[in-house]
Amino acid sequence: MQTDNKKNFSIFIILHIILWTAIPTIFNTNLSLDTIEVLTWGNELKLGYDKFPPVFPLFTEFFYKIFGNQDWAYYLLSQLFVVTCFVVVFKFSKYFFDKDIYGLLSVLLLECIYFFNYTTPELNGFIALLPFIALTALFCWKSIIRNNSFDWIMFGVFAGISTLTWYLALYLLASIAIFFIREIIITKKINYKYFLALLFYFLILSPHLYFVFENNAKSIEYAFFRSFGDPLSGVSSLKIADHLIYPLIFLIKQSLILVPVFILLRFATSSFKIKINLDDKKLIFLFTICLLPIILMLITSLVGGVRIRTMWMTTFYVFPGVFFVYLFKKNINIDKLKSFFKAFLFIFLILPIVYGFDSYFQKDKRNDFPGKKIAANVQNVWNNNFSNKIEVVAGEGWVYGVWYAGNLSYHLKNRPIFQYHVKDDDRVGNIRVDALNNINNCKGILLKLEPYYESCLNGLKISE
Repeated sequence: MQTDNKKNFSIFIILHIILWTAIPTIFNTNLSLDTIEVLTWGNELKLGYDKFPPVFPLFTEFFYKIFGNQDWAYYLLSQLFVVTCFVVVFKFSKYFFDKDIYGLLSVLLLECIYFFNYTTPELNGFIALLPFIALTALFCWKSIIRNNSFDWIMFGVFAGISTLTWYLALYLLASIAIFFIREIIITKKINYKYFLALLFYFLILSPHLYFVFENNAKSIEYAFFRSFGDPLSGVSSLKIADHLIYPLIFLIKQSLILVPVFILLRFATSSFKIKINLDDKKLIFLFTICLLPIILMLITSLVGGVRIRTMWMTTFYVFPGVFFVYLFKKNINIDKLKSFFKAFLFIFLILPIVYGFDSYFQKDKRNDFPGKKIAANVQNVWNNNFSNKIEVVAGEGWVYGVWYAGNLSYHLKNRPIFQYHVKDDDRVGNIRVDALNNINNCKGILLKLEPYYESCLNGLKISE
């Protein structure tokens, strides 16, 4: 039985990778905005970026060095992050269950959460964070139960890598800190190996902290801007209603995200009636890593009047499977799971089919942008008029910079560096991107790419 569960888990992992790599590859014309953005930043590897901590671009750049501008490679990379998370969660579950079937159920429940299926073709920092969050929790729990120095070190290392992948990992770390404070209060003792984990956490973090201070904390400033100052957040001017409306919206969204989990879980349980043992350390820890970060995010919304974007919550849905299976374990009859697996199979297959239909029939999404075709046109005009290579593509803002110029950087032959440009910068080797009819003093060739934008190409002209 144990062998069958491991085999079924392996089959599930392989099918997930195949489906969610193949479907977007077949039906999408272009990569998503977040993927294009990280590829433009990763073109110049640094200790940090204006918007990103440094780890995520390392992975996309590694894949670019191997596969170039093949879209399928980044859909694959996204799924590798997801299934690595699944594998770690499956491993993590062994410390809470005596049978692999419960670990399998825990992971299959995750597959029904929006963030692990429909949104995964949009490779972004939240998806890249998933395996590191899982590894942080795994080594944290191993440290607690074994008190082994190696586990404490690895806990600190993966906590550091998580923070350097996306700053939202700090919400999980804050939750874990609360768990340890509770332990100290209850036991009236301090485990000095806590400081071993902290030491390695800050060792991992230190190069990026140096970068942050040397660059006036731009990445931290951007994180606060997206939370509190972004006009799209609706809170650029303080409104009392925001402190009530946004938390309410947040709670509704989180409830809806978990609806498929409870529907599927109902097929496996006889009832949802439970008795909670507040002295159960395993349950307290699972609550800490599963629900407490969401509670802290809710408090952020409540106190700051912040609109929490749905995608931000990807990070916090790694452990609901283990938590709910552990919570309702006594109500699960492992000999009567046929209905559960049938329901899961339906969800597992229907979601990529719906994604494919949506991509095929709805043709006004960013994934339908003809980035490759436009880049080929630009490259052709450049080759016919200039003798040198394209070195820089530049644009301002997320539309003309990150999206339009970023797509050129990704698709053009020699992958020029992307820069947020200084207006009217027409140095040789540059392509400047701007809104249609907005470039008035191009020193090279003005190329209109209607209905999207126009660009100024400035290179060394071919001798006649």
